Amino acid sequence: MPALLPEVWLHWDHKTVHQRGPEALLRSRMDFLLLLPHGQRVVLEVDGSQHYTCDRGRTPDTAKYTAMVAADRDLKLREYEVFRFGHDELKLIDDVRTLLQQFLPDLFRRFRVSSN
Repeated sequence: MPALLPEVWLHWDHKTVHQRGPEALLRSRMDFLLLLPHGQRVVLEVDGSQHYTCDRGRTPDTAKYTAMVAADRDLKLREYEVFRFGHDELKLIDDVRTLLQQFLPDLFRRFRVSSN
């Protein structure tokens, strides 16, 4: 059965600690970590403009964007899958429902998670 954990720090994941030691990636926080059967790990991130801009969303900040994509690469090298959602996609409950009704079955099919 899948488990969805909110606001997980990467070093709490027993698999990462085993692979890299207890000091690995102490500052890496995930919005959500979805643990799937067979040790599959999926990171779900919700990004507002603060993830890629400065000045309260008015000016692009290439350093922030660079750090974000570098963190994604590091997670992928550690065998995590990363999926990002824009904050605006999740503003309205009807939009969220539609998005999740499409995304979750597709995600579960990809990772061969059965509904049984």
